[in-house]
Amino acid sequence: MEHLRGLGYAILERNWRSGQLEIDIIARHDEYLVFVEVKTRVSGERGTPQEAVGRTKQRRLTAAATQYLSSHDLWESPCRFDIIAVTKTAGGLNLEHMENAFEAAADAGGHAAWQPW
Repeated sequence: MEHLRGLGYAILERNWRSGQLEIDIIARHDEYLVFVEVKTRVSGERGTPQEAVGRTKQRRLTAAATQYLSSHDLWESPCRFDIIAVTKTAGGLNLEHMENAFEAAADAGGHAAWQPW
């Protein structure tokens, strides 16, 4: 989270849940409401952290974001999805932050005209 704060993100929620849906971090960055997925891997055996955020995970994140927007009446807020990929190595932690890492899943429902979901 210090990484995000250092970039000017205002953290709104951590580990936000609604039923089975979860978002690791919800933050404000400039005009965007940002839904952040944090993935950590110890080695490359199971692939990279960002590879773990495939289509199924993206649909779940989109559904969670839809629920958050609805429950907070924030449909008019521009949104995006970021991924923070953390890889543990012998030398420490390697962090890669991907802004606007994927587009919202079209089949997860939606509301505002600017949102593709």
